[in-house]
Formats: sequence, C-alpha cells, structure tokens
Amino acid sequence: MFVAKMYTLTFDNRRATIDCRMTKYQPAKPDLLQGTLDLLILNALAAGPLHGWAISKRIQQLSSDVLNVGQGSLYPALYRLEDRGWIIGAESQSPEGRRIKVYRLSAAGRAHLSQEVDAWHVFAGAMKRAIRHA
Repeated sequence: MFVAKMYTLTFDNRRATIDCRMTKYQPAKPDLLQGTLDLLILNALAAGPLHGWAISKRIQQLSSDVLNVGQGSLYPALYRLEDRGWIIGAESQSPEGRRIKVYRLSAAGRAHLSQEVDAWHVFAGAMKRAIRHA
C-alpha cells in the first residue's frame, strides 16, 4: 500500500525544484520503553557471558528480528549496568585475537532481572487489557 509522500526540495542558483513521490508504507520499529533495554541486556546475559556485539545479536534473535540494538544505545547501557553492579565486564580476547570485553550477570543482576521480569509481566498484562478493544 502506498500512502506516504516524500518531498525533496533542491535549490539551484535561481530555482527550486520539488520532487514529490509516493513511497511504500513501512511500519515503524517499536521504540523501547525506559528501562526496557536494561531488561533485554540482563535477559540476554542470563544464559551466559557474552561480548557486546553478541548481546545485540542475542536480543535480535530472541525478538525474532524485531528489536535491533545499535552500538550507540548498547554500550552506554552496558556501562550503566556495570556501574550499578548488575553485570561484570572482563577483558578477553576474541578467537581472531582482538581485545574484547565479555559481560556476565552478577548475583545482584540476576535478582534484579527476576524483579524486572515480574514487573514487565504486570505491565504487559495491563497494556493488553487496556488496548483489547482498539
């Protein structure tokens, strides 16, 4: 279905041109709610230690390719979780010989994950009820 119009305005020395064309509608990827990224990272690490890129790929895999976490969001979240004591990062080396940092859940992180999963289920249930008849 074609619904969106795209306008491009180009300025030349003395004239302006407008290019108007229809584009195919693409549903937006969902924005993450505040704190959701932390929950996703903790959940990804629940199965075992991973380095940053592998955490991102694990989240993408677990969400059936719906959620894609970029480096600009992932690494600040990893540093924040490490500062809070929920994950522990250790220097390591990749099979290719590159320096990497591997993260694992701490005991406090595992406890926090459990609390957040419970809270998420309550929130998701409330949202489901609230939008049932939409």
